[in-house]
Amino acid sequence: MAHPMIAPSILSADFARLADEAAAVAGSDWLHVDVMDAHFVPNLTLGLPVVQSLLKATDIPLDCHLMIDNPGRWAPPYAEAGAHNVTFHAEATDDPIAVARDIRAAGAKAGLSVKPGTPIEPYLEILKEFDTLLVMSVEPGFGGQSFMPEVLGKARAVRKLVDSGELTLIVEIDGGINVDTVEAAAEAGVDCFVAGSAVYGAADPAAAVRGLRAQAAAASPHLTIVQ
Repeated sequence: MAHPMIAPSILSADFARLADEAAAVAGSDWLHVDVMDAHFVPNLTLGLPVVQSLLKATDIPLDCHLMIDNPGRWAPPYAEAGAHNVTFHAEATDDPIAVARDIRAAGAKAGLSVKPGTPIEPYLEILKEFDTLLVMSVEPGFGGQSFMPEVLGKARAVRKLVDSGELTLIVEIDGGINVDTVEAAAEAGVDCFVAGSAVYGAADPAAAVRGLRAQAAAASPHLTIVQ
């Protein structure tokens, strides 16, 4: 059995102290980096130069979530820079397979993300081209939103395909994950849990990561804590 993956989101970190904030979540599986372009979503965060600097400052694999237009142009450079996983939105491109293949060719895992209102069914056939499916449980673009449990049906549908051997990918969830919601997501079949304020708002962020991991393992039918 796999273990629950926790990916603290630096969207909730202190941007003036990103190297320190990465160190504060030692033991995390991934470090989630939200890239927003003020076009695909209304907010603007950070871009490739910051990611390149962060890669030099931490050994935690970077999980870059690109909430941007034209991912075919902008996604591969994140892979080339050394990001472990590069995720883009299904809604941002007409050719997600080509983008995924370019990301993989550039050396990273490829992830597909869907907004809360986007059905997963049209994308089930192409998920074999991806290493990660990121289910958004809030509207992309802002931190601190409330968890939307109605999206968990997408995680369940993909979990069935993974468990049956039809797919090999990580089911990830992003948005409103905390001590009150992580168990429901785990029960639905999620593997990787992005948590922002639940980690960086805690007195001890690393302890918060461990706590979320333990909660997910206890609630999940397919995950356990690896000793």
